Formats: sequence, C-alpha cells, structure tokens
Amino acid sequence: MTTVQAKKPQRIHPHKFTLWVALGSIIMMFAAMTSAYIVKKNQSSWLEFELPLVFWYSTGVILLSSVTMHLSQKAFKAREMVRYRSLLTTTALLGLIFLVLQYVGFADLQARQIALVGNKSNSAASFLFVITALHMVHVLGGVVALAVIFGRAFSSRQKNYSSMPLDLVGTYWHFVDALWVYLFVFFHWIG
Repeated sequence: MTTVQAKKPQRIHPHKFTLWVALGSIIMMFAAMTSAYIVKKNQSSWLEFELPLVFWYSTGVILLSSVTMHLSQKAFKAREMVRYRSLLTTTALLGLIFLVLQYVGFADLQARQIALVGNKSNSAASFLFVITALHMVHVLGGVVALAVIFGRAFSSRQKNYSSMPLDLVGTYWHFVDALWVYLFVFFHWIG
C-alpha cells in the first residue's frame, strides 16, 4: 500500500499579503480616475494639449530605476553587498530625478499658459495634474521606503539578511514604475 502525503498549502507572508491588497486598492483608485478622465474628455469644454517632452525623459528614468532595483535585489541575494548598496542608491536617486522631471513638466505646462488649477484651469490639465501628482506621492513613498532599506544596507549593526523587506520594496517600486508607464501611455494616446 502506498501512502501519499498531502502537501501543506504554502502561506503567503502577512507583509506580502498586505502589500498586494494595497496595490489592488491603488489599481482601483487609478482605474477610477482614468475612467473619469475618459468620461470628462467627451464633454465640449475639454481642451487638448501636448504633453511636456520631459515626460518622455521621466519615463526613461523610471524604467531605468526598475532595472537598477532588480539588479540590486539580485546583488543582495548573491551577497554582493557593495554592488547592492550602489544599485540601491542609484535606484533612489533615479526616483528623485523622476520626481524633479515631473515637476519640470508641470512648470512647462504653466509656461505654456495651461492652467492646472484655479478658475482658468483646463479640465484636461487638471486631470493630468491630479492623477500625476497622486502618482508622484506614491513614488515619493517608494523613495522613503528605499531610504529605510538604504539605512539598513549601510548600518553596521544590521545583520539580518532576510530579503523580505527588499522584496516588498522591490515589488512596490516595480509597481509604481509600471503604473507610470500605464499613465504615460494613457495620457499620450488616449488623452
């Protein structure tokens, strides 16, 4: 007689589960906002404009940051700590550069007399501003999380080599990167 042992179901780490629930909520929020954008776009008061060229550059920067984040995770798991720290630092700096480029993009819109908020605001520009600013807040949250991981990476007291915190931050970072690509494509081709 042969006995078959049942496999125990693998449990997801509670922090990972919480992150996935949060990401699902963020997806729903941005889906609702882009849906509202589509509905509002069909109204007669809608004024179209070209996206700032710098948004292309910021897209390249955030995609590059996803690559450096991935490489930092690989370096951590290989225990290449100098390379890990360098790549993690690069990722955080690229995140900050992305935020600066977004700000430059909004300054460009203002210079072209495209009002983002206020009585003379353009609805299309206001939607762009609100959705993009909300994304920027999420990127800033990712930069803060990277700063915490950064502090742990350079701490002489930190001896915990669990990859879970880095995996969580990495998942979040790749998510906000993919979210920007979605938003950029949405605004560029649908907007």
